[in-house]
Amino acid sequence: MKLLLAIAPERFRDEELEIPKRAFEEAGIGVDVASTAAGMCTGMLGARTKAPMTFDEVDPDDYAGIVVVGGAGSQDHLWGSKRLQALVRTFFEEGRVVAAICLAPVVLARAGILAGRQATVYPSPAAVAEMKKAKAILHEIPVVADMQIVTANGPAAAAQFADTIITKLEC
Repeated sequence: MKLLLAIAPERFRDEELEIPKRAFEEAGIGVDVASTAAGMCTGMLGARTKAPMTFDEVDPDDYAGIVVVGGAGSQDHLWGSKRLQALVRTFFEEGRVVAAICLAPVVLARAGILAGRQATVYPSPAAVAEMKKAKAILHEIPVVADMQIVTANGPAAAAQFADTIITKLEC
């Protein structure tokens, strides 16, 4: 079993990638990283990780779910990615896990999968406006799970976010 981790090429939130990635690997779940551009990606706090492929190169059939990592870069690089939105819709429509943390739940909102669903997001005015526009039912708690959708509101929730995703994969 493998998960696809979607990150911005720059300014992803380090803990939101590193903590879940470590938890997934410890649980025996493989991970692949993809971004809008292949190559070295840098986190807001200085982490560096390689994205060997772009979203265009992803075959959704290879994965049990998708996890979209937040951080300031997600607003600039992920929110508007039509290919990432299409991947999110595919995973959702096929009943696979779809997860996003911090500012990244906006990708799920823009993909059209949050209408009438429980969710959370980092409380920036722009992110909250996007979630409301998509008719998500917002909660001000660290992690929210609604069916196979898991959202979290920031780096402090990264461990609980990962644990919730692992639980969803075991169902």
